Amino acid sequence: MTEPIRLLLADDQALVRGALAALLSLEPDLTVVAEVGRGDEVVPEALRTRPDVALLDVEMPGLDGIAATGALRAALPDCRVLVVTTFGRPGFLRRAMEAGANGFVVKDTPARQLADAVRRVHAGLRVVDPTLAAETLATGASPLTERETEVLRTARGGGTVAELAATLHLSEGTVRNHLSAAIGKTGARNRADAVRVAEENGWLLGG
Repeated sequence: MTEPIRLLLADDQALVRGALAALLSLEPDLTVVAEVGRGDEVVPEALRTRPDVALLDVEMPGLDGIAATGALRAALPDCRVLVVTTFGRPGFLRRAMEAGANGFVVKDTPARQLADAVRRVHAGLRVVDPTLAAETLATGASPLTERETEVLRTARGGGTVAELAATLHLSEGTVRNHLSAAIGKTGARNRADAVRVAEENGWLLGG
């Protein structure tokens, strides 16, 4: 009998993590060997437990799932990564694949399909949510520069231009220019709308 596929689960929501573990453990050829609630715990735990496949959420404290994917692929190249997330945003998929993920599915994927995705990723295949793949091709990469992204990310919490400038160590004029460019590139009506559009496309992840 072949050895079961060893799984590491990383999700900051304990209930979600527990439910995933329970569902996947029902499969005779899958076994959960580790569970973590923070992105910066992924690599140390993977080095300790040597999973075959890691299922990572995108938004986690310590390190986001995309950065954790890159770190895990560097530390343990034989471990496959399947990103399983609530946030089915096109920008997330593109960045996850660029970081070395082998698959990307959303959390409402039925349990049987998720287990099948794990098996396919373990076998060396690439698994991508088909709807998200189509959206990613239609949306394309982020049109924002690194600095525009940084300004919008800082603007998520509100604040005046003066406050943003102080936080970013930039002049108010420079911040206004970056905000204006970001509003134009996202086709937004105003600053808050630009933040919303960028968020929905997964362009503000990280930082």
